Amino acid sequence: MAVMDHKQIVAGLGEGERRALTRLSDGPGLVHLALHLGAILLGAALILHGWWWVMPLQGVLIVFLFTLLHETVHQTPFASRWLNVWVGRLCGVLLALPPEWFRHFHLAHHRFTNDPERDPELTEPKPATWRGYLAYLSGLPTWAGHVRTLFRNARGLCNDSFVPARALPRVRREARVFLALYALVAIAVVMGAHWIVQVWLLSALLGQPVLRLYLLAEHGRCPPVANMLENTRTTFTTWAVRKLAWNMPYHAEHHAYPTVPFHQLPAFHTHTRPHLKVVERGYHRFHRRVIRALAVGEGKPL
Repeated sequence: MAVMDHKQIVAGLGEGERRALTRLSDGPGLVHLALHLGAILLGAALILHGWWWVMPLQGVLIVFLFTLLHETVHQTPFASRWLNVWVGRLCGVLLALPPEWFRHFHLAHHRFTNDPERDPELTEPKPATWRGYLAYLSGLPTWAGHVRTLFRNARGLCNDSFVPARALPRVRREARVFLALYALVAIAVVMGAHWIVQVWLLSALLGQPVLRLYLLAEHGRCPPVANMLENTRTTFTTWAVRKLAWNMPYHAEHHAYPTVPFHQLPAFHTHTRPHLKVVERGYHRFHRRVIRALAVGEGKPL
């Protein structure tokens, strides 16, 4: 079988196959959302009953809402536009990541995936040293970046090349609404609602390193080429991780055909699997390779 790139695979799909793969539906997304939010609410209840050890698990559940926020940017988890918008806003508030701004950031990432000059994800290069790797995994630079973005946008100082001029008023208004909400949260905490810190803020800090481990594998150590089946990694992992991440371990498939909703990515994978250039069997294997590279001092971005 001849190896094809992502454009050839999509072009080779029949009309019926395309319709089936890209058909949107509210049902699968609502079920998945109910399970994800239900697990977060259960975690909150356990923490409030004194099960402090649940906080890192709670944090993982919260920060992996990033994968859902990411999907709402593409308007694919739900058929109803309002669901995509409001679920994206909920996820954005919990993650301090404003979805209007992030939409432009992420779509630019799709247009210029792994292009060192134009992919906004590479504005801050992937870590190339032990110090950079550990700082990245801590999640602290990520949170600091979110805060800087919010304050800059709220002041009307957004100058990101990927944000069109027509979107700047919405980006500014969104950031101001987010900051107002966080001010209310801070007041509530000061007035005694300390549970917010336990079930959300501190838990999210504890969970962020797991999301960093996951995200680095999406494009880390992939070549800067145009083929989405080569500049993006699909990671074969467990059912639980796929569910937690809304099927985004099928990441090469997502980049090859972004209008495929999360619940159809396994079906699209049957078309791409023979042509994938960069795959890994488990996130532990990917990071084992990263650690070996750091140990021999390759000194290039991961």
